[in-house]
Amino acid sequence: MAAGLVVAVLAGAAVVWLTSDSRATVSETAAAAPTLPDAPTEVPGTLTELWRAASPATPVPVAEGTAVVTGNGGEVAGRDPMTGQVRWRYARDLPLCTVAGAWSKAVALYHKDVNCSEVTQLDPGTGKRTALRNGDAELGTQLIDDGSYVTTTGTKLLNTWRDDLVRSMEYGEVPALMNPNKQPRTGCTYSSVAAGSGKVGVVEQCPADPADRLTLMKATPKESDQPEVSYSSVTAGRGVRLVAISGDSTAVALPEQNLLVIYDQDGNQRTAYPLELPPADRGAPQGKVQPVTKSTGGFYWFTGSKTVALSRDNLSPLWTLNGTLGPAVGFAGQLVVPVPGGLAVIEEATGRTIRTIGVDRHGYAGPVRLAALGPVLLEQRGDTLAALR
Repeated sequence: MAAGLVVAVLAGAAVVWLTSDSRATVSETAAAAPTLPDAPTEVPGTLTELWRAASPATPVPVAEGTAVVTGNGGEVAGRDPMTGQVRWRYARDLPLCTVAGAWSKAVALYHKDVNCSEVTQLDPGTGKRTALRNGDAELGTQLIDDGSYVTTTGTKLLNTWRDDLVRSMEYGEVPALMNPNKQPRTGCTYSSVAAGSGKVGVVEQCPADPADRLTLMKATPKESDQPEVSYSSVTAGRGVRLVAISGDSTAVALPEQNLLVIYDQDGNQRTAYPLELPPADRGAPQGKVQPVTKSTGGFYWFTGSKTVALSRDNLSPLWTLNGTLGPAVGFAGQLVVPVPGGLAVIEEATGRTIRTIGVDRHGYAGPVRLAALGPVLLEQRGDTLAALR
């Protein structure tokens, strides 16, 4: 009798293990990585490709701590920046939706069931899992890091998480709705999302509105399922793109009017600047996120054919560099912008090109996203990540 009970218990445990997430997870951790060499005092005159790796799940290079993180298939890998050697790996029997860097961690979102509903946080130095949650992010989502919170993008639902992956805010068409009448609007779809200064902004298309609507809300309302909207204003056009949020200012591009409009904290149009966007620059961006980087000097927005610098204080445009492939980043104490055939070293205050550096991208001519880690400059070229030094 007792023996039969033991067998039954063991059999039950085996069934649980066979069907559990643990069996479907591979986690190979590593010891802490060695210290990286210092970055040079200025951008070198030549840059050579150190290594390349497939990484379709990273729309932007993920460089955290001493590791470069790639995502491919169901695997997240932590690589040595100098060699590309895989130091740790975390894999699921699920496809990756996206991978991003936030809170000095790597954040991986997996496609499970019908959504990107499994989110994992990993230590970039060791690959150790530091948090795991379930969520409701839509397919095609990107993760937006504002320095304190991460927001998922989507057509009908946005989620914001704090650093332990606990949801702090949800906005839109909430699945398995328990408490009705807490969302401000229904039936709207979203086309552009940004986050900054503890706020989340979204451009909405609502059936009753004559034009696109701009809504700004707190990233951390009192109740996670009841957004606290700072303002919601109908704009002057369609195809509106939310560019950046900084302090009390929000920058929005209105392609139909050829304007960059700055809204104040109450949703009023404070100023407007002329903005020429060719038709090719007016399409919906990947993941509903405008390609924008941020530095101590300001914000750098890639429109699709040019890079526009915006003031960090009030988001007013400072300069425009035509014929670029992506936004600017700081590297080796200078500002660099991807251009056809290489990189332009830019004077940050004026946008003047100081010099250019040739880079062999092996026939790739599309958009390029940059990141820097120590002496290594990273280029995301579509589905491929390349390291330069």
